[in-house]
Amino acid sequence: MLQRLRTHWPEYLIEAWALGTFMLSAGLFTTLIEHPDFGVPAAVPNPLARRVLIGLAMGATAVALIYSPWGKRSGAHMNPAVSLTFWRMRRMHGADAVFYACAQFAGGLLGVLLVHALLGERFAAPPVAFVATLPMHGAAAAFVLEALISCGLMMTVLAFTSRARLAPFTGVAAGSLVALYIAIEAPFSGMSMNPARSFASAAPAGLWDALWIYFIAPPLGMLGAAAIHARVGARAGCAKLQHPPGVRCIHCAAGVRAAAGPIATALV
Repeated sequence: MLQRLRTHWPEYLIEAWALGTFMLSAGLFTTLIEHPDFGVPAAVPNPLARRVLIGLAMGATAVALIYSPWGKRSGAHMNPAVSLTFWRMRRMHGADAVFYACAQFAGGLLGVLLVHALLGERFAAPPVAFVATLPMHGAAAAFVLEALISCGLMMTVLAFTSRARLAPFTGVAAGSLVALYIAIEAPFSGMSMNPARSFASAAPAGLWDALWIYFIAPPLGMLGAAAIHARVGARAGCAKLQHPPGVRCIHCAAGVRAAAGPIATALV
């Protein structure tokens, strides 16, 4: 494990940066669109229309992170449930999955704290409330929906990454689902699919009661997607959402052998 930490730390830092950036974007865009001080609720009174705007912003953020040079380096999981699923499918090493998850939790929290430092009570108080994910119609409904949307996202990722012709479009497909889910599903569970994302909002807000939903349902949904993928005939794939040639890959043997230069150069 320590050997992997010494050699794979750039990928771990990238995962922290990626989810931190996603949470920074989520906090800024949600506050801009939902807080009355900025005038958008008055100009766009329909809540669905505002969620569509937020969804488009966050979907675009996810796509940009996945296709960024650093996102291509780590694989842009940004989610412990994604890393857990790839580990379960033997697409990544267990130690890498652990360090990915730790980095994702730390990066997500730092992103939320940065938004709070920038926007203060506009971000912390309702209607934004740290962009926390909460069960709006009961814990049972939120749990089921979180499991379903997580399963749908992971099934899409696996279907795309396992097919050469579809693999280049994995990021677009994933970002499109993020946008759709925010617009349609967010009123029920807050649309998390991500334990680290929900923790990042819950910790500074002190909202602990429903956090168990977002720690259990997304991994169950994504592991279910992996099981379905295996039953219908698993295809070869890697633990990256984008796997361009010439970019180091710590997940598949070919990429590891191809990485001959200094490890830190990709972060410079």
